[in-house]
Amino acid sequence: MAAPKKARRPAGGPGGQSRPGRALALILIAMVALTGGMFWSGHTTPRLGIDLAGGTSITLKAKAEPGKEEAVNETNMNTAVGIIDRRVNGLGVSEAEVQTQGRENIIVNIPRGVNEKQAREQVGTTAQLHFRPVLTWAPGGPTTPTPSGSPTPSGSAKPSAEPSGSATPKAGTSATPSAGATQGRAVSEALKKAPSPSASGSATPDASKSPEPAATPPAADSADAKLQQQFAALDCTPKAEKAGAKKVVPNPARSVPAEQPTVACGAEGDAKYLLGPAEVDGRDVDEAQGTFDQQRGMWIVNMEFTDAGAKKFSKITSKLAQQQEPQNQFAIVLDGEVVSAPSVRTALSANAEISGSFTQQSAQDLGNILSYGALPLSFDTQSVDTVTAALGGEQLEAGLIAGAIGLALVVIYLVVYYRGLSLIALLSLGASALLTYVIMSLLGPAIGFALNLPAVCGAIVAIGITADSFIVYFERIRDEVREGRTLRPAVERAWPRARRTILVSDFVSFLAAAVLFVVTVGKVQGFAFTLGLTTLLDVVVVFFFTKPLMTLLARTKFYGDGHAWSGLDPKRLGAKPPLRRSRRAAAPAAGSVDPKEA
Repeated sequence: MAAPKKARRPAGGPGGQSRPGRALALILIAMVALTGGMFWSGHTTPRLGIDLAGGTSITLKAKAEPGKEEAVNETNMNTAVGIIDRRVNGLGVSEAEVQTQGRENIIVNIPRGVNEKQAREQVGTTAQLHFRPVLTWAPGGPTTPTPSGSPTPSGSAKPSAEPSGSATPKAGTSATPSAGATQGRAVSEALKKAPSPSASGSATPDASKSPEPAATPPAADSADAKLQQQFAALDCTPKAEKAGAKKVVPNPARSVPAEQPTVACGAEGDAKYLLGPAEVDGRDVDEAQGTFDQQRGMWIVNMEFTDAGAKKFSKITSKLAQQQEPQNQFAIVLDGEVVSAPSVRTALSANAEISGSFTQQSAQDLGNILSYGALPLSFDTQSVDTVTAALGGEQLEAGLIAGAIGLALVVIYLVVYYRGLSLIALLSLGASALLTYVIMSLLGPAIGFALNLPAVCGAIVAIGITADSFIVYFERIRDEVREGRTLRPAVERAWPRARRTILVSDFVSFLAAAVLFVVTVGKVQGFAFTLGLTTLLDVVVVFFFTKPLMTLLARTKFYGDGHAWSGLDPKRLGAKPPLRRSRRAAAPAAGSVDPKEA
């Protein structure tokens, strides 16, 4: 008679783990590495949002160009909000708030920890970029026009062919001003080709209507003379608006339309320029990036143009390459200031660079601003206020108290209902909390993540999501024990069904968080981001910590024998007789004879 085969224990089972120690070791190594990285980076606490840590609140007021008051409208204001938000938020989770207030104001709230000066430059810089041909230039002080029309520095002779370093344009350009009547005639001819701010129609007389010069050329000549007088009188020396204030360089070109010639100052006030109409603007720039030029040992900003911009740039540089100095230069004008005026010796097309006395920070900031685009409006900074965290601190304290009460109730429920299984749940909650804290601390300097009140709420909600995963698994194990199975096979057989339920539940939570993050702005994104992060961590903890730990503890006498305080006592659960005995008492093996029939 063949002996019945012994039932095999499902050591691994579908989705089971035959070596749970490896999974536990893996997650413990990850936790140690992340914690060590947190201490190594020096950021041992999460970065706090403006409502918890305080910060800076900046109020900007839109300012339209003369005659274009209708430009201050809802569309342009929303566009400006989007550009400023991208500048200061980066990935959208640093919790800087950018929103409109009324018809013409934008409020920017920046959490503490962001450099206030850098923040003001980022949000207030209009970034109106233009490439204008240089008609002439001179040292930054006022000059006296000569009878031929060429400006000469006050109290000195005509400018020499090799001016001093202080008069040289930025970026180490090779331009030198011509002298005497030749320069004056060249400037006048260049201005006559450009649209005049006061002359209407064409500057060329219509010979078919009158043999005498039309009225337009005198008007154009008058406008040219007026512009040259303005250039001669321009003093670009940095001045303070009031006693004790920081000295700033005058900016006469800021409000001049791009299609008109203008006078402008260099960024440092050491040179002044007479410029023609803009040929290329910032909308033609596809990408800009601050980089370090190893050969010259200086920081520059490299630009790549769009297809249309490359054609425009190639056309203007082809013309400039045929001119004599200084009219073979083009000025790179940012918000009315000439940041660079390089000479052109050959036609250029797809790429260009801005060079000057850049630091690493200023080059990268300028590249960032140009990449995100110019604001459609100019803005004046109305106020810069410091926001305290007193109110947010009180709300945080109240929220933490509520979270502690909720956590305490969850612990009491676990201990009373699940007894020994509550130890596994509490250890898993601790592992999830540690991972959440460390990752939040690392995300602050990495992507600008800032913890605000809604984000704290998201973390508190995650406690329930994580505890729910443990409860699903524990109940599946209890169901298997009620069916009469011993604990070790019950742990493995319960896992596949529990795993499916946990994954579906977490997928729904993560999908809701993702949709909320995409369709909302501001602080609500902090709630969605935290909820999504903790949902992902719940999957990691359940798979790599809770399940392996349960497998290991099932091999102990306390849990494996169903101690009364283990939470897995077969008697308390109303378990059926063991399945192994019922199998032995089942139908006899093939070929055997029933003893009663013998």
